[in-house]
Amino acid sequence: MLEVNNRQIAALSLSLLDLTDLTDDCTPQAIEDLCASARTPHGHTAAICIWPRFVAQARSILGADSAVKIATVVNFPAGELPVETVVAETQQAIADGADEIDLVIPYRAFMAGDEQAVRTMISAVRQACPSPVLLKVILETGEMKDRGLIRNASHIAIQEGADFIKTSTGKAAINATLEAADIMLTCIRESGRKVGFKPAGGVRTISDARLYLNLAAMIHSPDWPMPSTFRFGASGLLDDILSVLEDREPVAGATAY
Repeated sequence: MLEVNNRQIAALSLSLLDLTDLTDDCTPQAIEDLCASARTPHGHTAAICIWPRFVAQARSILGADSAVKIATVVNFPAGELPVETVVAETQQAIADGADEIDLVIPYRAFMAGDEQAVRTMISAVRQACPSPVLLKVILETGEMKDRGLIRNASHIAIQEGADFIKTSTGKAAINATLEAADIMLTCIRESGRKVGFKPAGGVRTISDARLYLNLAAMIHSPDWPMPSTFRFGASGLLDDILSVLEDREPVAGATAY
């Protein structure tokens, strides 16, 4: 367990945050604002996570050697595009300046029993992500519900070369849950590989963050959560982080992806 105060949790969470705008009506101005928000007086977020069409703009704003990485999504959010289309999306995003690719698996096909569809998709996108580009694999655990399915999907993603396994798109009725996190973190430990974990959707407060960080610390070790092994996918969490670091009330109505 992390025996630290809220300010320490806030500082750690800032360094682990994939600050996200995947709203359907996202605009170039919103991307400018997101890039600015990612660099705070207290440090920077790990990454921003945006639609592929905004990657080139974000790269021009952040610069070539930015400490804030650019993550984007492919096969998002339904997970139903053909493999060749997703590979092309990935290649274009990397050419535009993406550092990290968040891939949605064909989870409906997987739930219908087609494990090979998942393996084929992840393997193809993995090959399209040259080092040091990171591949985060989104399982959409809230749609699976079944513990066995989440466990199996986690192991498949790890076997096929995921750098991170991620709970959710943030677009489903149920997104990140501690139950899914427990399964996924345990699968990472069982694999013996250096694979990261990313809860996404519904992590809005420092209290939420603490629960996930404590779970990761319990399953792995207190010093395991770091940007190379743990990320939060969220939009609303940043305001609560800053409210703690600046000793102020958070802005009412902050939303989380």
